[in-house]
Amino acid sequence: MSDAEKMDAPAHSRQDISRRARAAARLNSVQALYQMEMTGASWRSIALEFETHRTGQEIDDEEIAKADRKHFRKTLEGAVTEQGRIDRTTDSVMKTGWPLKRIDPTLRALFRAAGSEFLTMPKVPRKVVINEYVEVAKAFFEGEEAKFANGVLDALSREFRPDTPPTAET
Repeated sequence: MSDAEKMDAPAHSRQDISRRARAAARLNSVQALYQMEMTGASWRSIALEFETHRTGQEIDDEEIAKADRKHFRKTLEGAVTEQGRIDRTTDSVMKTGWPLKRIDPTLRALFRAAGSEFLTMPKVPRKVVINEYVEVAKAFFEGEEAKFANGVLDALSREFRPDTPPTAET
């Protein structure tokens, strides 16, 4: 859909397009953070690769929503800038004996992306961040990982935003 078509679309359609673009940005953020960990590449080079080659493509005859570039970049930059804090807090909310380094790298990337949103995007409600990243977890895993992610994300949200109700739009 062109920018002009987006402007002519009804408000509810524009909101849906925007919501799907943010969901795609979240999925891309997890993928990019995973790739960064596996390759050691910088967040800027990975961001450019995703923006140039991976967003808005077709897979199995289904068009993948184009990611919200601003949300994607802000999530990546925040995850890199705040990674130490995010990782320490994630370690502290998980069960003893299960440090972050022992869990699946995709889950690590997911916690870093969500942690970035909790820390750098205060207007996004806690509940939205949790729900969206649980959906991302479901895209990657078929087992109990989504429930595990939900629990960790809930705990992270309380640590990073202790004074904000889960549904508040600050």
